[in-house]
Amino acid sequence: MRQRHAGFWRMSAVALGMVAASWLGGVLRADGAPDAAKVTAKPDAKPPGEKADGVARSWVKEPKSSSPNDTLQPETVEALKALQKRVKAVVAKCQPCTVGIFIGASAGSGVFIRRDGKLYVLTAGHVSGEANKDCRLMLQDGRTISGKTLGANNEIDSGLIEVTDKDSKVDISTLPVAEVGDSDSLLKGQWVVSIGHPGGYQQGRTPVVRLGRIHERSKKVIRTDCTLVGGDSGGPLFDLEGRVIGIHSRIGPTLNMNFHVPVDTYPDTWDRLVKAEVWGGARNILNLFGGDNPAFMGVQTELKDGKVVIDMVVKDSPAEKAGLKKGDTLVKVGTTPLTSTEELPRLLRGKKPGDKVELEVLRDAKTLKIEVVLAKRPQ
Repeated sequence: MRQRHAGFWRMSAVALGMVAASWLGGVLRADGAPDAAKVTAKPDAKPPGEKADGVARSWVKEPKSSSPNDTLQPETVEALKALQKRVKAVVAKCQPCTVGIFIGASAGSGVFIRRDGKLYVLTAGHVSGEANKDCRLMLQDGRTISGKTLGANNEIDSGLIEVTDKDSKVDISTLPVAEVGDSDSLLKGQWVVSIGHPGGYQQGRTPVVRLGRIHERSKKVIRTDCTLVGGDSGGPLFDLEGRVIGIHSRIGPTLNMNFHVPVDTYPDTWDRLVKAEVWGGARNILNLFGGDNPAFMGVQTELKDGKVVIDMVVKDSPAEKAGLKKGDTLVKVGTTPLTSTEELPRLLRGKKPGDKVELEVLRDAKTLKIEVVLAKRPQ
């Protein structure tokens, strides 16, 4: 990370709490009702004075680079337990600073950070939308505080909300905030933890947690296989140290090809965001990787015994309408054989809503030809 980025973020302590969790089908999900106890964090230390560039650095933790060990696939029970332990620690540390966002009838997610003595929420630009709009922020324990939308960079989909504490009985100085990491140092295959409110905030449900890995990274976008659905947008992506490294942006053509705004992009445009500027046209996220506008199929796949198997079919998606089912083995897209989960998203690049894709599917030892009519990607 560039030095000015390292000095940009104010690293406040994040409250730790016990979270009951269980492994379900390779996904770590939060169980149980939210803790009714008030979550508190240590107040920020008073900054000792600023350097010539206007950033007080002595009270800022220098982010650590990603470790190659964070990319390893567990091959033993002990290694799996060690990974599980680390993920549970991230959940305990980071769920409390993940918030639900309501702006009018729209819902999304976000994460608390503190900067210059003020409490902000990092979110996606398409979640915050227009500047200077009132919004409600839902805490993990069910309490509500007020916020105001600030700026948005629609070119990369970064957005910002300021916590206003209007008509609130919550002492916002006690709210936990996320430690900010270094998205420039992310490694392909690195384990990451996604947190958000799929389907929007639900009373009595803690923020939902999913485990995934980095597939691609550029300066302007991160791609992971963390499952995302509507309502997750704007939520945080964490490394295994519990540092926020990205903000959920867009759903890809499959459930396990999703995109996040790198957290390192925020310092470059912070002044404009705080001034409530909204700029840039809606970007084509796959163009950031050299692809075309993605259409949506609506499946999540996994690799089993060298075969690409459908693990989930989205309700009312093109895949469901075409008759695809969980457990189907995807053999070919057109005439191209599938040997990895990454090949399906790659073969769908350049496709547009309305395009037809012919799949060869193996189901119950029978080979089927199924045609899927792609749809517009959900927002």
